[in-house]
Formats: sequence, structure tokens, C-alpha cells
Amino acid sequence: MNIDLPWTEKYRPKSLSEVIGQKIIVERLKSFVERKNFPNMIFAGGPGVGKTACAIAMARDLYNGNMSSSFKEMNASDERGIDVIRGSVKEFAKTIAIGDIPTKIIFLDEADALTADAQHALRRTMEKYAAETRFVLSANYASKIIEPIQSRCVVFRFKPLSESEMKEYIKRIEKGEDLDLDDKVVEALIYVSDGDLRKLTNILQSAAMQSKKITESSIYDVAARARPKEIISMLKYAMGGDFLHAREELDNLMLKLGMSAEDILTQSYREVQNLNIEERQKLEVVKEIAECNFRIVEGANERIQIEAMLASLALKK
Repeated sequence: MNIDLPWTEKYRPKSLSEVIGQKIIVERLKSFVERKNFPNMIFAGGPGVGKTACAIAMARDLYNGNMSSSFKEMNASDERGIDVIRGSVKEFAKTIAIGDIPTKIIFLDEADALTADAQHALRRTMEKYAAETRFVLSANYASKIIEPIQSRCVVFRFKPLSESEMKEYIKRIEKGEDLDLDDKVVEALIYVSDGDLRKLTNILQSAAMQSKKITESSIYDVAARARPKEIISMLKYAMGGDFLHAREELDNLMLKLGMSAEDILTQSYREVQNLNIEERQKLEVVKEIAECNFRIVEGANERIQIEAMLASLALKK
């Protein structure tokens, strides 16, 4: 039985030349490949901006696709203890590289999830086997990597992809899968993915399973996200003192669309800048959103807290 790859794998760059965005970082990685020598590195940035793609693409370019004996990829969030570092990581690090390239690569994805003990063990491993092995660490938060490791690595900070770069990626999939996407669908994809190409790819593939002709509505439905106008409508009703209509909009978001409180607050925060109100009022809305988010994170009832936020905005009228 022939099973197609998920699009996140199918459209993953096969070489550094295929990486979308991150041009400055890609050029530096290409120079490392040309010299066949490179330092330990930390790839820092948000999800879906190309950290893993760059690491694997660089390894493919460096080893000409023959990576089995020279490249090891591990997810540190699944194997985050000191035993893993002392075991499989150390065993691979101390082996001799086979091939023209004298050094191997260990890629630790989500390395900021490693425990403190595991990171200290990793530091010692990096020192001991510096001649045989280079380490590439991927992290959403570089500050969670201990300073002794940071000082032994070159830190590459991946920035969010621009709208034009995301459109370029969408066109690549549209052409490869023979999809029918109009401008509104592309805008919806960019909005709901929030700079995360992995999320964008999964949403697009899920929508394409229903039909090759994808609509704006199907994108929002698959992503379980509200349209910007629905969030703005809820906030406007609340700020206008109409709490009942604001609560009806909230019912639509939570009950009909199945949105979580976190998603509603995140979208509300994004849409504050699009409200046609004074700057001071925008500051008040942001403050209410932040307080509501804090209470929910601490364990308070989601529905009650969001209604309280809307009530507070209505009382300011």
C-alpha cells in the first residue's frame, strides 16, 4: 500500500538552497558546508520558522545525502534526562566519522527541554569529543540553555517569516498539489498560522482532503480559529457597554467554533491594534486581556474569566 508522506515532510527542504526565508543564516551555513568545518551551534526561535529544516538541510548538503553514520537527530523533549546524554549521545559522539567529512553532527531538537543535570553532562561531552563531533541545538528559548553551553556555541536567532516568504511557500504547495487557492485563502492561512510554517502546512493539507478548491471558511474551520471580524465584533460590543451581545459573540466562539479561552485571548490581543479607538483605550483592553490570561493560567474557570473581562470592558463605558 502506497502511503503519501505528510506535507510537512514532503515539502521539507532537501538542501539549504530550498529553505524559505532566513537568508543571512542560510548563507552562513552554506559557507560552513563549503569549508567542511563548522562550530557547535544553537538555533533559537519560535516554532515553524525553519530551525529543524536548516539543520537537516545542512547535514544533507555536507554529507551528500549519506547521513546514516554521520548525523544523529534526537528530540530532547522526549529524552531529556541525564541518562540519555551519558548513553546514546555519548556513544555516538565518541565514534569515528566514516567518509570524507572528519566530523559528525548530533542535532538535539528542543534542547531547552533538557534538565539542568543533562545540560551539564552535555557540556562535558561537547568538550571531550570536540574533535569528532559537532552539536547543533534547537531551542524555542535560548535563555533556558545554560551559559557554559551557550559560550561554546554560535547562536543563530531565527526570525519570524515575512508575509511574502510565506506566500512563496504556499505557492510551492499549491503548484505541487494542484490546489485552487484565491487571495482570501492565502490571507487566512497566513493569519491562522501566525508565522509557523509547520502549522500552515498541516492546516492546508487537512483542508485539501475535503476538496482541491479550498475556501476561506474551510481554513478557519480546520484551524478552529475565528475570523478577525468576529473577535473585533465581540470587543466592540463590550467596549460599547453592550455586554449581552458581547456574550452572544463569545458563545459563538466557544460553543459553535469550539475555541479555547487561550485562542480567544490570543486573537483578541492581535486584533486590539485594529480597533478604531483611542490609544489609551487600547492600553486598557490589553491590560484586561493580560489579567484574564493570568487568572486562567493559574487555574480559574475559563468561561467565567472571559465573561468577567468583557464585563469589565463594558463597565468602562
